Amino acid sequence: MTGTIDRSFAGETIPAVTVTDPAGTTLALDQTGGKAVLLNLWATWCAPCIEEMPLLDELAGDLGEDVRVLTVSEDLKGAEAVEPFFEQRGFANLPRWMDPDNDLAIEFGGGAVLPLTVLYDAQGKEIWRVVGAYDWSGEEARAEIEAALAGAG
Repeated sequence: MTGTIDRSFAGETIPAVTVTDPAGTTLALDQTGGKAVLLNLWATWCAPCIEEMPLLDELAGDLGEDVRVLTVSEDLKGAEAVEPFFEQRGFANLPRWMDPDNDLAIEFGGGAVLPLTVLYDAQGKEIWRVVGAYDWSGEEARAEIEAALAGAG
């Protein structure tokens, strides 16, 4: 796990991109205000993504209602790739959002390295991001999230 926290994009607004789930429900990311959001871009073919997904699932369960954890697949095959991946792993706390057109990757510069995880405050402003796999189960991750939620991020 080589990802590190990067605050150089702090203040950037959450992208105005709409994602979908396998049932066809849509979510406009820029309409998720009122609650902090931990946005994770991943793919089923991305080894570091696969490594950190169980840690994100545990983190999402621990955070409960404090932070909305949104995992968004960048797989071009959409539900065809995402559904079996989730079924095999039995994630209990992660949503199955998809972005098969890679609109989010484009919003993050066109060549976003996966995984990419961005923490936004309740107003949709970026606090920090992590490029690459990160130990979401570690004390550092919890402390960084708690500090951000307390306004010290």
